[in-house]
Amino acid sequence: MGRKKSKEKVDIRDWLKFSAVLLVAGILAGYTALTVCLSSQPPIPNLNNYKPNIVTQFYSEDGQIIKTFAAYSFEQVNIKDVPKDFINALIATEDKNFYKHKGYDIWGMVRSMISNVAAGHVVQGASTITQQLARLLFLSNEKSFDRKIKELFTAASIENSISKDKILELYVNNIYLGSGAYGIQAAAHTYFNKPLKELSLPELALIAGLPQAPSVYSPYNNLELSKKRRNQVLLRMYKMHYINRKQYEAAKKAEIKLGTQPKNLTTNKAPYFCDYVLRELEKLGFSEEEITKGGYKVTTTLNSKMQEAANNAVQVRMKEFGLVGKKYQAAFFAYDHTNGKILAYVGGKNYAESQYDRVTQAIRPPGSSFKPFVYAVALERGYDPNMMIEDMPVKIGNWTPHNYANKYRGEIPMYTALMVSSNVCAARLIADVGVRPVIQFVRSLGIETPIEFDHTIALGSNGVRLYEFVRAFSAFANGGFVTQPFSVLKVESPKGKVLYQASKAKLYREMNYRTAAQMTAMMKTVITSGTGRAANIDAPAAGKTGTTNSNKDAYFIGYTPFVVAGSWVGSDDNTSAKGVAGGTVPARIWHDAMVVSTEIYGKDDFTYPHIALMPFSLPPGSVMILDGGDYFATDDDVKDINYNKDEQVKSIEPQKNPIFQLDLFKNKNNIQMNNQMPEMQEIQKQVIKAAPINNVDIEHQQQNQQQQPPAPAKAPQPVAKQTSPSGID
Repeated sequence: MGRKKSKEKVDIRDWLKFSAVLLVAGILAGYTALTVCLSSQPPIPNLNNYKPNIVTQFYSEDGQIIKTFAAYSFEQVNIKDVPKDFINALIATEDKNFYKHKGYDIWGMVRSMISNVAAGHVVQGASTITQQLARLLFLSNEKSFDRKIKELFTAASIENSISKDKILELYVNNIYLGSGAYGIQAAAHTYFNKPLKELSLPELALIAGLPQAPSVYSPYNNLELSKKRRNQVLLRMYKMHYINRKQYEAAKKAEIKLGTQPKNLTTNKAPYFCDYVLRELEKLGFSEEEITKGGYKVTTTLNSKMQEAANNAVQVRMKEFGLVGKKYQAAFFAYDHTNGKILAYVGGKNYAESQYDRVTQAIRPPGSSFKPFVYAVALERGYDPNMMIEDMPVKIGNWTPHNYANKYRGEIPMYTALMVSSNVCAARLIADVGVRPVIQFVRSLGIETPIEFDHTIALGSNGVRLYEFVRAFSAFANGGFVTQPFSVLKVESPKGKVLYQASKAKLYREMNYRTAAQMTAMMKTVITSGTGRAANIDAPAAGKTGTTNSNKDAYFIGYTPFVVAGSWVGSDDNTSAKGVAGGTVPARIWHDAMVVSTEIYGKDDFTYPHIALMPFSLPPGSVMILDGGDYFATDDDVKDINYNKDEQVKSIEPQKNPIFQLDLFKNKNNIQMNNQMPEMQEIQKQVIKAAPINNVDIEHQQQNQQQQPPAPAKAPQPVAKQTSPSGID
């Protein structure tokens, strides 16, 4: 029995050995057959004179060409004139066995496959330089087994047609290297504004690292990532003994000094938008090289007239306010909130000087333009636009917010508080509804930037991206639905075949319909009578201004029944923007661009049900200014809402006389701020000084002055300094 089992084990071993031999023999036979087949591929005629077709164009929806992807290149450079450091960097990075293989590296492909399977994602490429050239000249970037087989055979044909040096020459002259540059010579001028022969080792290494992902590693798009990629190339050169340790250490420490991007690369009519389109196309499965060299016709959502108006508005209004120089910047973003089509997109003043996109990349605090979200949460919880709210100093924990210019209006309707952009009213609301519901609400509307769990967010203390902020406002405009913006309508091949067609916009409801209607009614008053009057386009519109401390950032976000748009003005170095407020330059930029939108969409009103706002206005001399320990009365600097004057006066129950009586003022303070502001309780009888209104008022004022002492008995304690950004308009 034991002998039988031993014999069976021997038989199994023999069978396994035999199977292994057969497998190896089969692999070797297959490899030999494939090698022979590939080696016998016929040469490609006239390969030396081949020029790829580069005519992809972007169109606006109204048929205007907004960008043509013509290759930016110089005369073909001979391989003998290409610096040896660049060739070494390219080989070390892209194809270390270039001079050893015959256009393909089967074992390299196997090693790459094993590495990628082990890592669970692509960590190692498998295409040789010859295979990349085959794809570049003759094939698409389709990721399929069929294309890979064609690539192998085409690479073999190329190797049978021209020398290794000629393959390298074709490759370095035609490879796409980002920012519109095709070939090493063009890249030298694009990135460093100097001839190829003058480039240093670190500069050559940077360019050699671009072919894998040109837009990702472009120093114009991400300087730090570009530097990291350059240093990876340098490390490979060192490991392959192309450079010594000293050269490696010096080169990886070198700073990247970019030249000014060539003007002919930036003459498209919407450069920041075109970058956005490229990113969207890549998400749809098109590679950047395929897009720029595929001869495609890409129809975008852009409206050329509105884009031109936005471009001009940024230039004219910034110059008008004296905001000249590179550090002062502006951005504008608009889209049709009914269908998601992006209509206008300005990421900065000058694309040639800065490719940094302030629509999608910059994170800046929005100031008071964040307040509508606090008010919306209050409305969702049962508040009413006509509910009276105290516009007087308040203390919430250690935070003591102040109104702009220390102006306080007493008891006013909630919609008026938003119209005049009262900071203390917004603070009172968030203290009542809670911080968490506000954060949850803005998250549901698509704002993804970090938000502190702090009451100061009511005044826009946390940074936002303009793109996300405008998208969140679409809910106010669109019945509570948030609309996802998009830029690509259709992609067609050179032969007219539709490769992609946009589907309907994505909508999701995140706000009660009535809340959207109420907020629209309230924000209409901001434009007609409040802080956003400069944005008045003589058509139904709603919006909100926003300005941060020291005027570092200024916003205007607004919408019509069809278009939602936002503008931002500030400085890239986060310094003061010369006193700019949301109601000035941003509102005017918004106005100039949105006037054109009314020519496209008309001037129809919102279809919301009528929201009745209580007639209200402040009598002359009834606005109080806190100056040290004293309150001084003055006129309001915000227009009255256009109601009948008699109705306005009758509606003001607590203020039957235009001049606040001192006792009433004190009583209201004690009631509203009981145990919250002890320093206010120390204020003794104050003197309220008001400008004469008529004979009766003069007499009343004189009587009050006779009855009250001329100065407070004791000055109040100083108010705690506000350290967080806040809205001031």
